[in-house]
Amino acid sequence: MSSPLRIGVIGAGHLGRIHLRCLQSLSDRWDTVGFYDPDEAAAQAVMTMANEEHWAATPLAFPSAEALLDAVDAVAIVTPTPLHALVAEASLAQGVHCFIEKPVTNYLAEAEALIAARDSAQCVVQVGHVERFNPAFEAARAHLDAPRFIEAHRLASFNPRGLDVPVVMDLMIHDIDLALHVLEGEVSRVAANGVAVVGDSVDIANARLEFSSGAVANLTASRVSITPMRKVRLFQPDAYLSVDLLNRSAQVMHLEDVDKGVERDPYGLYLDVPGRTTRRLHIEEPQVGEANAIVDELADFHAACSGQAPCRVPLEDGLAALRVATEVMDRIEQSLTPLL
Repeated sequence: MSSPLRIGVIGAGHLGRIHLRCLQSLSDRWDTVGFYDPDEAAAQAVMTMANEEHWAATPLAFPSAEALLDAVDAVAIVTPTPLHALVAEASLAQGVHCFIEKPVTNYLAEAEALIAARDSAQCVVQVGHVERFNPAFEAARAHLDAPRFIEAHRLASFNPRGLDVPVVMDLMIHDIDLALHVLEGEVSRVAANGVAVVGDSVDIANARLEFSSGAVANLTASRVSITPMRKVRLFQPDAYLSVDLLNRSAQVMHLEDVDKGVERDPYGLYLDVPGRTTRRLHIEEPQVGEANAIVDELADFHAACSGQAPCRVPLEDGLAALRVATEVMDRIEQSLTPLL
């Protein structure tokens, strides 16, 4: 393995501190130089966390983003979304690789401009669509075979921390990325509806994405639910997969042809359809690992920055998810009615 690369974190809020914590377990890959956040309370929270959790080394709080960028090879951008493009542009201008939390930027034009900046700087830009690294999804991935329909439910309890962005950009974009990742073809039609319950931005949304291949994704997201849920169900010829991203479990159900004369399992479930071969329903529960998805995506970022492997979630994927999410928001705005 190559020598550790120097990394810093810009943005030390809730998610930024999680990144700093996860980097502690990757000291063989990343030398966590420090972080920058203009909020002194956020900086102090990092120091408190490092002390309470007995980190091997407390990251240095830099006085400015510019000072941090001068000291690193790569940066994790975990600022509020409106600042993503500005920080990424400054980073790439100094030849610093970028890990950008989702959504990649606030506006499509910003993400498109970053592609040119990345290419000019010859740097890696990875987007934090973390569910691709969820161990339950990883376990189910081996069983995917051209799925035709996806149904996803992503429900979260109310948290005022995320009210500055619509639920589509906050939560649904995770499942948009998964749908784009596993379904064949381009999105050809989007239908969506949503409603603002607590504040001015949409809190509950549903979207139907139709693909040029004929595949369909039906996505529901809510941040005002009593019971949290992150489930994805995938349907493909002869098989159904259920992936619980929250509780980290997966189940695969598929049909197997049964030859005539073969003795039947008394506990098995068989389907006798006239004119067709008898089929048995086989249920499998793939083993799901204990991996931390954020640790894994940061390890993957290192592999890309050090030239050991291609970037698994490149800037183009972040742009594609943002483009569909933006269209979902446009459709919602066209149909939005106030909750009485």
